[in-house]
Amino acid sequence: MANEVGRAMKRTIAISLGWGVQSWTLAAMSALGELPRVDVAIHADTTHERSSTYAFAAEWMPWLEAHGVRVVTVVNEARRGTEVVINGNETPLPAYSGTGMIRRQCTNGWKIQPIRRYLQAHRNGQPLELWLGITTDEWQRAKDSDVGYITHRYPLLEMGLSRADCLAWLAAHDLPSPGKSSCVFCPFQNKRAWEEMKRRGGTDWQKAVEADTAIRNVRPPDALYVHPNCLPLEQAVTIPEDYGMSQGSFDLDDAECDSGFCHT
Repeated sequence: MANEVGRAMKRTIAISLGWGVQSWTLAAMSALGELPRVDVAIHADTTHERSSTYAFAAEWMPWLEAHGVRVVTVVNEARRGTEVVINGNETPLPAYSGTGMIRRQCTNGWKIQPIRRYLQAHRNGQPLELWLGITTDEWQRAKDSDVGYITHRYPLLEMGLSRADCLAWLAAHDLPSPGKSSCVFCPFQNKRAWEEMKRRGGTDWQKAVEADTAIRNVRPPDALYVHPNCLPLEQAVTIPEDYGMSQGSFDLDDAECDSGFCHT
Protein backbone atom coordinates (compact mmCIF):
# COMPACT_ATOMS: atom_id res chain seq x y z
CA MET A 1 0.00 0.00 0.00
CA ALA A 2 2.85 2.39 0.77
CA ASN A 3 4.28 1.84 -2.71
CA GLU A 4 0.91 2.56 -4.32
CA VAL A 5 0.34 5.78 -2.37
CA GLY A 6 3.88 6.97 -3.01
CA ARG A 7 4.06 6.25 -6.72
CA ALA A 8 5.15 9.84 -7.52
CA MET A 9 8.14 9.96 -5.19
CA LYS A 10 10.15 12.20 -7.54
CA ARG A 11 7.76 15.02 -6.66
CA THR A 12 7.95 17.16 -3.58
CA ILE A 13 5.32 15.73 -1.24
CA ALA A 14 3.58 17.84 1.39
CA ILE A 15 0.74 17.25 3.84
CA SER A 16 -1.81 19.94 4.59
CA LEU A 17 -1.76 19.51 8.36
CA GLY A 18 -4.89 20.89 9.99
CA TRP A 19 -4.20 19.02 13.26
CA GLY A 20 -7.53 17.23 13.07
CA VAL A 21 -7.97 13.46 13.16
CA GLN A 22 -7.45 12.76 9.47
CA SER A 23 -4.49 15.01 8.73
CA TRP A 24 -2.83 13.95 12.00
CA THR A 25 -3.29 10.32 10.97
CA LEU A 26 -1.67 11.03 7.59
CA ALA A 27 1.31 12.68 9.24
CA ALA A 28 1.66 9.91 11.82
CA MET A 29 1.46 7.22 9.13
CA SER A 30 4.28 8.94 7.28
CA ALA A 31 6.28 9.30 10.48
CA LEU A 32 5.93 5.60 11.31
CA GLY A 33 6.67 4.41 7.77
CA GLU A 34 3.21 3.16 6.87
CA LEU A 35 3.12 5.82 4.17
CA PRO A 36 6.11 7.27 2.30
CA ARG A 37 8.07 9.98 4.07
CA VAL A 38 6.75 13.39 3.10
CA ASP A 39 9.02 16.36 2.58
CA VAL A 40 7.02 18.69 4.79
CA ALA A 41 3.77 18.93 6.73
CA ILE A 42 2.34 22.44 6.48
CA HIS A 43 -0.03 23.86 9.05
CA ALA A 44 -1.87 26.93 7.79
CA ASP A 45 -2.61 28.67 11.08
CA THR A 46 -5.77 30.76 10.86
CA THR A 47 -4.85 32.12 14.32
CA HIS A 48 -8.41 31.28 15.34
CA GLU A 49 -8.18 27.56 16.10
CA ARG A 50 -9.46 26.09 19.34
CA SER A 51 -7.07 26.25 22.25
CA SER A 52 -7.11 22.44 22.41
CA THR A 53 -5.82 22.28 18.82
CA TYR A 54 -2.88 24.56 19.62
CA ALA A 55 -2.12 22.54 22.74
CA PHE A 56 -2.15 19.27 20.78
CA ALA A 57 0.09 20.73 18.07
CA ALA A 58 2.59 22.01 20.65
CA GLU A 59 2.77 18.57 22.26
CA TRP A 60 2.97 16.42 19.14
CA MET A 61 4.89 18.54 16.64
CA PRO A 62 8.19 17.52 18.31
CA TRP A 63 7.16 13.85 17.99
CA LEU A 64 6.56 14.22 14.25
CA GLU A 65 9.87 15.97 13.73
CA ALA A 66 11.71 13.38 15.82
CA HIS A 67 10.27 10.78 13.43
CA GLY A 68 11.44 12.62 10.35
CA VAL A 69 8.37 14.68 9.40
CA ARG A 70 9.30 18.34 9.19
CA VAL A 71 6.45 20.64 10.27
CA VAL A 72 6.11 24.21 9.02
CA THR A 73 3.48 26.70 10.21
CA VAL A 74 2.38 29.43 7.81
CA VAL A 75 0.09 32.41 8.40
CA ASN A 76 -1.51 34.79 5.94
CA GLU A 77 0.00 38.15 6.76
CA ALA A 78 -1.22 39.84 3.58
CA ARG A 79 -4.20 42.18 3.61
CA ARG A 80 -4.74 41.72 7.33
CA GLY A 81 -5.86 38.29 6.22
CA THR A 82 -6.45 36.70 9.61
CA GLU A 83 -8.95 39.30 10.82
CA VAL A 84 -12.69 38.68 10.85
CA VAL A 85 -13.40 42.23 9.69
CA ILE A 86 -11.35 43.74 6.86
CA ASN A 87 -11.31 47.47 6.12
CA GLY A 88 -14.36 47.92 8.31
CA ASN A 89 -16.82 46.69 5.66
CA GLU A 90 -15.92 43.14 4.74
CA THR A 91 -15.71 39.76 6.45
CA PRO A 92 -14.20 36.58 5.02
CA LEU A 93 -16.56 34.42 7.10
CA PRO A 94 -19.52 32.63 5.48
CA ALA A 95 -21.80 34.39 7.94
CA TYR A 96 -25.57 34.13 8.07
CA SER A 97 -27.88 36.97 7.14
CA GLY A 98 -31.63 37.18 6.74
CA THR A 99 -31.23 36.00 3.14
CA GLY A 100 -28.82 33.11 3.67
CA MET A 101 -25.05 32.68 3.98
CA ILE A 102 -22.65 35.08 2.35
CA ARG A 103 -19.69 33.88 0.28
CA ARG A 104 -16.92 32.12 2.14
CA GLN A 105 -13.45 33.64 1.70
CA CYS A 106 -11.71 32.47 4.87
CA THR A 107 -10.58 29.07 3.55
CA ASN A 108 -8.85 30.58 0.55
CA GLY A 109 -7.30 33.49 2.43
CA TRP A 110 -6.33 31.75 5.64
CA LYS A 111 -5.42 28.26 4.41
CA ILE A 112 -5.07 27.73 0.67
CA GLN A 113 -3.09 30.84 -0.26
CA PRO A 114 -0.54 30.67 2.62
CA ILE A 115 0.16 27.01 1.81
CA ARG A 116 0.52 27.74 -1.90
CA ARG A 117 2.83 30.68 -1.28
CA TYR A 118 5.07 28.47 0.83
CA LEU A 119 5.08 25.65 -1.71
CA GLN A 120 5.73 27.98 -4.64
CA ALA A 121 8.67 29.55 -2.81
CA HIS A 122 10.26 26.20 -1.92
CA ARG A 123 9.45 23.82 -4.77
CA ASN A 124 12.59 24.58 -6.83
CA GLY A 125 10.75 24.00 -10.07
CA GLN A 126 9.51 20.56 -9.02
CA PRO A 127 5.89 19.49 -9.32
CA LEU A 128 4.14 19.17 -5.98
CA GLU A 129 1.97 16.49 -4.49
CA LEU A 130 -0.25 17.80 -1.68
CA TRP A 131 -1.85 15.21 0.59
CA LEU A 132 -5.19 16.11 2.13
CA GLY A 133 -6.92 14.28 4.97
CA ILE A 134 -10.21 13.23 3.43
CA THR A 135 -11.81 9.90 4.34
CA THR A 136 -14.53 7.71 2.80
CA ASP A 137 -17.30 9.27 4.89
CA GLU A 138 -16.61 12.65 3.27
CA TRP A 139 -15.41 11.56 -0.17
CA GLN A 140 -17.44 14.33 -1.86
CA ARG A 141 -15.03 16.92 -0.44
CA ALA A 142 -12.13 15.55 -2.51
CA LYS A 143 -11.37 17.80 -5.48
CA ASP A 144 -8.59 18.19 -8.00
CA SER A 145 -6.16 21.06 -7.63
CA ASP A 146 -6.98 24.13 -9.70
CA VAL A 147 -3.32 25.02 -10.26
CA GLY A 148 -1.06 23.12 -12.61
CA TYR A 149 1.99 22.70 -10.37
CA ILE A 150 0.08 21.00 -7.51
CA THR A 151 -1.54 17.57 -7.63
CA HIS A 152 -3.94 16.75 -4.82
CA ARG A 153 -3.71 13.27 -3.33
CA TYR A 154 -6.03 11.61 -0.84
CA PRO A 155 -4.14 8.63 0.64
CA LEU A 156 -6.83 7.84 3.23
CA LEU A 157 -9.42 7.58 0.48
CA GLU A 158 -7.07 5.44 -1.58
CA MET A 159 -6.73 3.08 1.37
CA GLY A 160 -10.51 3.01 1.87
CA LEU A 161 -10.30 4.45 5.38
CA SER A 162 -13.10 6.21 7.24
CA ARG A 163 -12.68 8.65 10.08
CA ALA A 164 -13.50 5.82 12.49
CA ASP A 165 -10.72 3.76 10.87
CA CYS A 166 -8.31 6.62 11.52
CA LEU A 167 -9.30 6.72 15.18
CA ALA A 168 -8.81 2.95 15.39
CA TRP A 169 -5.39 3.22 13.73
CA LEU A 170 -4.30 5.92 16.17
CA ALA A 171 -5.44 3.84 19.13
CA ALA A 172 -3.65 0.77 17.77
CA HIS A 173 -0.42 2.76 17.62
CA ASP A 174 -0.84 4.29 21.08
CA LEU A 175 -1.38 7.74 19.63
CA PRO A 176 -4.03 10.19 20.87
CA SER A 177 -6.90 11.68 18.93
CA PRO A 178 -6.72 15.47 18.60
CA GLY A 179 -10.45 15.87 18.00
CA LYS A 180 -11.65 17.98 15.12
CA SER A 181 -10.09 21.27 14.20
CA SER A 182 -11.92 24.42 13.18
CA CYS A 183 -11.96 28.13 13.90
CA VAL A 184 -13.76 28.82 17.16
CA PHE A 185 -16.36 30.98 15.41
CA CYS A 186 -16.82 28.81 12.31
CA PRO A 187 -20.44 29.20 11.10
CA PHE A 188 -20.46 25.55 9.96
CA GLN A 189 -20.32 24.21 13.52
CA ASN A 190 -23.39 22.30 14.57
CA LYS A 191 -25.66 22.80 17.56
CA ARG A 192 -23.86 20.31 19.77
CA ALA A 193 -20.43 21.84 19.12
CA TRP A 194 -21.69 25.33 19.91
CA GLU A 195 -23.28 24.12 23.15
CA GLU A 196 -20.13 22.39 24.31
CA MET A 197 -18.00 25.42 23.51
CA LYS A 198 -20.29 27.61 25.61
CA ARG A 199 -20.27 25.02 28.39
CA ARG A 200 -16.48 25.00 28.48
CA GLY A 201 -16.28 28.77 28.30
CA GLY A 202 -12.84 30.29 28.44
CA THR A 203 -11.00 32.04 25.63
CA ASP A 204 -12.55 29.97 22.82
CA TRP A 205 -16.11 30.97 23.67
CA GLN A 206 -15.08 34.55 24.37
CA LYS A 207 -13.36 34.81 20.99
CA ALA A 208 -16.39 33.33 19.21
CA VAL A 209 -18.70 35.86 20.86
CA GLU A 210 -16.34 38.73 20.01
CA ALA A 211 -16.13 37.65 16.35
CA ASP A 212 -19.91 37.33 16.12
CA THR A 213 -20.32 40.84 17.51
CA ALA A 214 -17.60 42.28 15.26
CA ILE A 215 -19.22 41.17 11.99
CA ARG A 216 -22.74 42.29 12.89
CA ASN A 217 -22.92 45.51 10.89
CA VAL A 218 -20.17 45.22 8.27
CA ARG A 219 -22.63 44.73 5.39
CA PRO A 220 -25.70 46.89 5.97
CA PRO A 221 -28.61 46.74 5.74
CA ASP A 222 -28.33 43.03 6.64
CA ALA A 223 -26.98 42.06 10.05
CA LEU A 224 -24.51 39.16 10.02
CA TYR A 225 -24.22 36.31 12.51
CA VAL A 226 -22.09 33.20 12.95
CA HIS A 227 -25.11 31.19 14.12
CA PRO A 228 -27.85 30.05 11.69
CA ASN A 229 -30.59 31.34 14.00
CA CYS A 230 -29.42 34.88 13.17
CA LEU A 231 -29.24 35.85 16.82
CA PRO A 232 -26.26 37.05 18.87
CA LEU A 233 -24.28 34.00 19.87
CA GLU A 234 -24.98 34.32 23.60
CA GLN A 235 -28.72 34.20 22.84
CA ALA A 236 -28.59 31.67 20.00
CA VAL A 237 -26.72 29.03 22.03
CA THR A 238 -28.55 27.91 25.14
CA ILE A 239 -27.45 25.23 27.61
CA PRO A 240 -29.03 23.96 30.86
CA GLU A 241 -26.39 25.82 32.85
CA ASP A 242 -27.95 29.09 31.67
CA TYR A 243 -30.92 28.24 33.88
CA GLY A 244 -29.04 26.90 36.89
CA MET A 245 -29.17 23.28 35.74
CA SER A 246 -26.28 20.98 34.87
CA GLN A 247 -25.59 18.52 32.10
CA GLY A 248 -22.82 16.13 31.18
CA SER A 249 -20.05 17.14 28.81
CA PHE A 250 -19.99 16.24 25.14
CA ASP A 251 -17.18 15.71 22.68
CA LEU A 252 -16.66 18.38 20.06
CA ASP A 253 -16.05 15.85 17.28
CA ASP A 254 -19.21 16.89 15.44
CA ALA A 255 -17.75 20.20 14.29
CA GLU A 256 -17.41 20.50 10.53
CA CYS A 257 -13.75 21.11 9.68
CA ASP A 258 -10.91 18.67 10.03
CA SER A 259 -8.51 18.45 7.11
CA GLY A 260 -6.01 21.05 6.06
CA PHE A 261 -8.46 22.63 3.61
CA CYS A 262 -11.94 23.34 4.93
CA HIS A 263 -13.35 23.59 1.40
CA THR A 264 -11.99 20.33 0.07
